[in-house]
Amino acid sequence: MTERTAIQPEPHRTVLLRGGDVHSPADPFATAMVVERGHVAWVGSEGAADAFADGVDEVVDLEGALVTPAFTDAHVHTTATGLALTGLDLSGARSLGEALDLVRVHAVGRPADRVLLGHGWDASRWPEGRPPYRLELDEATGGRPLYLTRVDVHSAVATTALLDLVPGVTELTGYRPDAPLTGDAHHAVRAAAHAAVTPGQRTEAQRAALARAASLGIGSVHECGGPDISDEHDFTGLLKLAGEEPGPRVFGYWADHVTDAEDADRIRELGAIGAAGDLFADGSLGSHTACLHEPYADASHSGTAHFDSAAVAAHVTACTEAGLQAGFHAIGDAAIASVAEGVRAAADKVGLARVRAARHRVEHAEMLTPETIAAFAEFGLTASVQPAFDAAWGGEDGMYAQRLGAERARTLNPYAAMLRVGVPLAFGSDSPVTPLDPWGTVRAAAFHRTPEHRISARAAFTAHTRGGWRAIGRDDAGVLVPGAPADYAVWRTAELVVQAPDDRLARWSTDPRSGTPGLPDLTPGGELPVCLRTVVFGHTVFVRPNE
Repeated sequence: MTERTAIQPEPHRTVLLRGGDVHSPADPFATAMVVERGHVAWVGSEGAADAFADGVDEVVDLEGALVTPAFTDAHVHTTATGLALTGLDLSGARSLGEALDLVRVHAVGRPADRVLLGHGWDASRWPEGRPPYRLELDEATGGRPLYLTRVDVHSAVATTALLDLVPGVTELTGYRPDAPLTGDAHHAVRAAAHAAVTPGQRTEAQRAALARAASLGIGSVHECGGPDISDEHDFTGLLKLAGEEPGPRVFGYWADHVTDAEDADRIRELGAIGAAGDLFADGSLGSHTACLHEPYADASHSGTAHFDSAAVAAHVTACTEAGLQAGFHAIGDAAIASVAEGVRAAADKVGLARVRAARHRVEHAEMLTPETIAAFAEFGLTASVQPAFDAAWGGEDGMYAQRLGAERARTLNPYAAMLRVGVPLAFGSDSPVTPLDPWGTVRAAAFHRTPEHRISARAAFTAHTRGGWRAIGRDDAGVLVPGAPADYAVWRTAELVVQAPDDRLARWSTDPRSGTPGLPDLTPGGELPVCLRTVVFGHTVFVRPNE
């Protein structure tokens, strides 16, 4: 593909892309596409493209590149992602000692920061098997305030200097000397740390995160904010930035409990499209705070519940009556069961049809049972899930097995069972918990560590493109057909194939008679596609520099 000049089609201009492969259900063998006024106007063959060549403002020679719908990441924490990109990232630390060395280097390199911020440690992967103690962090930072979130963001470690900024922190639930902070203690310390981030740092972080997303072919993100995640200034500032500068679309969810129409109006005034996202029904498996029916295999408790079924019912009822999308963060089987029971109670009150029409959503939804899967299908609940979690923590020796035992761990993230009964899937990253990585996400679902949970690459791709749009109530987007928004990405990739977990289906799908559009080969170990250009509503928001 020609890279010498940045091509930036405007919404009012007409552009013909030709000479590549266009992934479209309108024509599974399409090689060309016309974009006009920010929408797809036509998709078809190279021969038919000749008829458009003289009537367009610009012709783009794809030189064999692949054009797909832009990805939608259905669960992102944009500012935290940007702070991880611009700050201290411990996700690659291979040991406790290496992590402490990275803290020392970061502290020396950021002398002006009022509070040092970092993310991504995972003691379950370290030989020492434990997080850093507070005195070790005090020494590594020279006594400065430091806030370090675990990879799942549900617990953190902090220095003495930061704890000193939170009066009464030792009396809050979730505080234990030399143990990661959880619960109220974690929330209080996080608030103190984030309060030290300047508006300039925040905007820099948001721009960095959105630029990274665009460079990966992501055209939309669902920002999951809320009072337990960030603050209103962060949320509204991000929406303002996204509305003023070229980049991915940002659809905001604000995770606050709604009990009446006044609460719903307040959510809308913030610019949110729903009272959903990380409204915590429980915590995480890694931090032992996901709420389970049976105790953890490596702990003597069953986690923490934040909402019972009655509170869930009140929230879903109020949101449904206000015409607002509701949702919860729920990971453990007990938390998911409470959500399902609460939604059932809401449906009994306001009517099943209204609940289904609202497309309420559940984030993460990892520890499902056949009963809760059936409930998701019955109530039309969108499962906003993160396949990279399984890639990172699944398998016989992974963190899931450590926390739950191998038998329970094998039940997690059952995507195939969910699709079989019609549960809508929307894929995301929960970045910075796992990185923005759309093709890696599709690969993780297609090659799930538990084979019976695998889905076809095509189904996974759909969940990461069209699924995110459907999750916000838009059935017309996330696919390259005439009339759809011109949100697309251009990729350098190898030969296209059709992959499915069932070999018989795979053989049929690769037959030209099946009319199934191909996708890049995502077999683990192979190279993933490289994004050359990302376009949102006809505007180019990323062009890969000359290589």
